[in-house]
Amino acid sequence: MNATVAAGTPSSRSKPGVSKSDTKAPKKPGRAAKPIDSEKITINLGHVDLGQVDLLVSEGFYGNRTDFIRTAIRNLLTQHSDALKQVVARKMLVLGLQHICRQDLLALQQSGQKLTLRVVGLASIAHDVTPELALDTIESLEVLGALHASAEVKQALAERLK
Repeated sequence: MNATVAAGTPSSRSKPGVSKSDTKAPKKPGRAAKPIDSEKITINLGHVDLGQVDLLVSEGFYGNRTDFIRTAIRNLLTQHSDALKQVVARKMLVLGLQHICRQDLLALQQSGQKLTLRVVGLASIAHDVTPELALDTIESLEVLGALHASAEVKQALAERLK
């Protein structure tokens, strides 16, 4: 059985009388979309596991399936925090958010240097970065999490992504 979980979205068991479209913030003309601070994932759960999650939700232990799953993931990450810290230090990874702007890449280009970046979390390349500038300045990019960049930059860096 598939259960789709997305941060900030209602579970499949919405409140009665409230449609999913009612829960979305209204779009304001002329405003750029807010950056997404989470990624949607789909997981497969057995019927019994999903039933147990739904039972805990219905009994008020968690607000919804997403709340349960986020809590479980955070608890496991806390449980393994020492191992995660050691791996991050050993592999020289950036943990969290790494934003790469055009100005930084232009400075690298002028100095003749190339960027090797390893991120656990979110790597974001500004939308004004051209594929040519990215190719000229980014030697390699390893992202464990999510990469936000224009489709053109992602395509240009495809062979350099690990």
